[in-house]
Amino acid sequence: MATELYPLQFKPVYKDYLWGGQEIIQKFQRPMPPGVYAESWEVSDRTDGMGVVSNGALAGTTFRALVQRFGAQLMGTKATTPGFPLLIKLIDAHEKLSVQVHPDDESARKFGGEAKTEMWYVLDAKPGSALYCGLKPGVTRANLEHAIQTRQVETLLNRIPVQAGDAVYVPGGRVHAIDAGCLIFEVQQNSNTTYRVYDWGRLGLDGKARPLHVTEALRVINWNDAGSAKVQPVQLVAQGGTQVERLVSSPYFRVERYRLADPCTCHGDGGSFRIFFVMSGRLQISLEGHEEILTPGTTCLVPAAVAECPLDPVDGPVTLLRITLP
Repeated sequence: MATELYPLQFKPVYKDYLWGGQEIIQKFQRPMPPGVYAESWEVSDRTDGMGVVSNGALAGTTFRALVQRFGAQLMGTKATTPGFPLLIKLIDAHEKLSVQVHPDDESARKFGGEAKTEMWYVLDAKPGSALYCGLKPGVTRANLEHAIQTRQVETLLNRIPVQAGDAVYVPGGRVHAIDAGCLIFEVQQNSNTTYRVYDWGRLGLDGKARPLHVTEALRVINWNDAGSAKVQPVQLVAQGGTQVERLVSSPYFRVERYRLADPCTCHGDGGSFRIFFVMSGRLQISLEGHEEILTPGTTCLVPAAVAECPLDPVDGPVTLLRITLP
């Protein structure tokens, strides 16, 4: 390995938004005090939640410093953004999130803000939980404006009942919300631009309604959006104890689900980093003097300069997600 880089882990950056709970720290047995943990930013190159390396010789280094120091060795030759192109999160929707929308590339260029396309992988869902994704066919701008004024926005949204293992794709411009009772793994463009359309009549911690961004939202909604939200997995590999399914292949990221009962090697060509998130089982990554054991709820970034990455299930099968640039 002709680089100082190795499989990297980061200290989670927690966000205490009012709709969060304690599912993240409880489910994954994280040593944190009781509190509100709405989001855990697992891989983040953002000033409003900067990741810091927690393992190995680079421990204590900020993600931004890694990007500046290693560039394509870290991110890969496919990366075209000055900073790291993705933001990886865990989301605990103890209560409903607001109905919101993000700009896509075109509307961000036209109106400002950061473009954000994302996908959700459901790690857990209480009975009856759902994801709201997209407007129902035929909904117009006038329909939505009236529904906002009369607090009937929910009637215009596609409601998708979900359970653990489901995945949903949310391109920029698509109106969406996460229902209460969902624990989500989110992959997104590195953006934090959110336009809140509707907040269910909820009050903030200060007793006041949180601000809406209706004007901005109406400008960036894709009114011709007719895409299917729920992902249908496509099997790529079914060989021995290794099964691989493609969940999402978008212009911004590729997400695959691995089920491993036997050791395998994940190859790279320098084009992209590989991010692994372990959902069940224990996974060992061993690489020229570096050995990491990834337990459920653990995220690890393998830099693009690492050509071969051996993955070895420990004590039984492992289920994980793998995220790369397309």
